[in-house]
Amino acid sequence: MRIGGVPFGVGAPLLAGLESESGVDFVALPPARLIEQLRAGHLDAALVSSVEAARLPGYRAPAGLGIACKREIRSVRAFRRRGVPIRNIGIDEGSATSVALLRILLARRYADEMAPAVGFTPIAPTTRPDELPHDLVLLIGDAGLAADPGSREVWDLGQQWRALTGLPFVFALWLLRPGADADAILPVLQRARQRGRALGPVDGTAGAAHYELDAEDLRGVQRFWDEAQSLGLATAARPTLLAQPLAAST
Repeated sequence: MRIGGVPFGVGAPLLAGLESESGVDFVALPPARLIEQLRAGHLDAALVSSVEAARLPGYRAPAGLGIACKREIRSVRAFRRRGVPIRNIGIDEGSATSVALLRILLARRYADEMAPAVGFTPIAPTTRPDELPHDLVLLIGDAGLAADPGSREVWDLGQQWRALTGLPFVFALWLLRPGADADAILPVLQRARQRGRALGPVDGTAGAAHYELDAEDLRGVQRFWDEAQSLGLATAARPTLLAQPLAAST
């Protein structure tokens, strides 16, 4: 089976040991490429942005695994220039979910602080957002963790979502392509998570991200899909959630 994951530390607690798992061809790719390969049927399963689950029909997702936060996430932050309306936004496109989340927050929490015409521009990751000309800068992953805000206001997008909805946020899920053998794949993913527990917290995200999803997390991701659909960022598609008792594997 071919299984894909991100080549970043944040995914390590769900990907541990997959590269040496018998019968698995593990593929490490950037998030956008993982989605391309999954849609094309070249991957049986991939750890991808949660918004993808609501963009095409037929996906299945292990209900118990993902990358989520109860409140702050620390590695997904936006940096706002103080005292001006938001006219131009610099977007690190490393995560489709984070971009969709920011658009939801702008529409639902900050609509009265937006200029009449707003532009979104892709940017390269940076640790100095205050040097960019944009009124708001979204940074993800290592850059989001390490960025020096300078004089800017900092938005942790996990905290922002919690303030809006009262729910946790799920950034990534395992998705199985239509027709993939779930009975063969789920035990492999369970074993990877069990190995990942031994790694401890990912640097910079201790106490922020968690990787085993509970009922509140699932309510959070359902709310995210609803909000994304209402803004035209997702379709009516929803994945089939697969029960995955983590204690079943050894």
